[in-house]
Amino acid sequence: MKNLLILLAVLTNCHGYRILGLFPLNAKSHMMFNEQTSKGLTRRGHQVDVVSTFPQKRPYPNYTDLVVPSALPQFVNNMTYEFKKTQYEDRNMVEFFAEDTGNLVCEKAFQLPQIMNLVTGIHNPPYDLVLVSIFAAHCFMAFGHHLKVPVVGLSSSALYPWGNDMVGNPPNLAFVPNNLLEHMENMSFWQRLYNVLHTYYYRMYFNYYTSPQSDMIKKYFGPDAPGVRELEHDLALILTNSHLAINGPRPTTPALVEVGGLHIQDDDPEIPADHLKWLNESKDGFIYFTFGSMMQIESFPKPVLDVLYKSLGKLAPIRVFMKAPQPEKLPPGLPKNIRTFTWMPQLKVLRHKNIRAFITHGGLMGTQEAIHSAVPMIGMPLFADQFTNVDLYVSKKIAIRLDYADMTENKLDHALNEILHNPIYRETMKKVSEKFKDGPMSPLDTAVYWIEYVIRHGKTALRSPAVNMYWWQVALVDVYVFLTITALVIVFVTVKIVRFISKILSPAVNTPHSKKVN
Repeated sequence: MKNLLILLAVLTNCHGYRILGLFPLNAKSHMMFNEQTSKGLTRRGHQVDVVSTFPQKRPYPNYTDLVVPSALPQFVNNMTYEFKKTQYEDRNMVEFFAEDTGNLVCEKAFQLPQIMNLVTGIHNPPYDLVLVSIFAAHCFMAFGHHLKVPVVGLSSSALYPWGNDMVGNPPNLAFVPNNLLEHMENMSFWQRLYNVLHTYYYRMYFNYYTSPQSDMIKKYFGPDAPGVRELEHDLALILTNSHLAINGPRPTTPALVEVGGLHIQDDDPEIPADHLKWLNESKDGFIYFTFGSMMQIESFPKPVLDVLYKSLGKLAPIRVFMKAPQPEKLPPGLPKNIRTFTWMPQLKVLRHKNIRAFITHGGLMGTQEAIHSAVPMIGMPLFADQFTNVDLYVSKKIAIRLDYADMTENKLDHALNEILHNPIYRETMKKVSEKFKDGPMSPLDTAVYWIEYVIRHGKTALRSPAVNMYWWQVALVDVYVFLTITALVIVFVTVKIVRFISKILSPAVNTPHSKKVN
């Protein structure tokens, strides 16, 4: 029996693939999506080598960390209000994406020996597939071309405007707003026009600012290496963190697969005992309050914190469980019903029996976890896609939006009263949550299946013919122009014929009748 088990294990390992994951961007929320995808593959018996700035805290079977230093400043628990203002609000967001999280990450990574060893080294066994993040640093797609294996892109958000062209996906801007805009439903003509202009402008803007990545690729992979735009169109598959239950119906090509909620895996450590005791004793319920893995709420202006203190303090005996990475920097007078923490296994908190609401910045990962756990939300968006996310949830009646810049005590009081006592939010959230969790396979199993499919059948197995066509061919502009010209020619010829016949018949019509003989 023992020998049989060993034989089965060997046979299973023989069918495992070797996969390279390249995720050097030091953004925790992005890495959550990439990490869980990688772990899902390892649980299927595949070997995954992961390049990132977030190594595992303890060994994970078949998962090998290739740790690289951060190209950008440390973001986790380190982003202040002032940094947000200067880097996000006083600067074009797409430019920040392209240059800082794209070009700079590529430039720094290619200078690292750990990265270049992957280019020059001999890999035994060879890699079967490369995973990259679809965000801004698309230079790493060059590894697929270099290793002669398919490349699969992972998008930790709904796809940004520059992502659809990579796999020939039809975005249909008539009813799908791009996620750099605030959410819009049933768009008017002017909204649709703005959606089209905004989408195409920022797509060209992104492509322009990331074009230096082509030079980097040729510098490190050789002059004959393809440019970044060519590599983007060579993608085999994109897995995107969107979902029908949240984002609604939209057209998708087979090479774009929605796996929203993939990162929601209950494998975090337990809630620390002292915090768990406090949550268990919150018999009137508690509100979970966090601005995500990066923001320091203690760095916000004192008027904003004063409003929070006054309004949240009035909720007692309802309690507030609030993240503050450096609680000693909070102003004095923290209400007694507020308990702070620096880090917490979020999914376990959201699933706690006493939770009543979630105050969030609107990050996609956390809000998806709240939807999965059926917890209604108050959203205070800060940057990037958070505005779109929160507006989308407001439209579904599962959240209330507040803007911290003009937030008053009365506005926050009203939002808290609504989210806690108006049953529509919790009832609607339960329905959305059920729909979010309903599917033939889990998001992670879906992702693993299609990755394995690409390895088995090659990088062109799911590719749309639209990838190799010009935009005006895909949009049938040439066909519409031809039909228009043909119709005009037919009308022109018809008019000429009618006029010609009229001229022939007109003398006969105008000839006077013979005079009557008396």
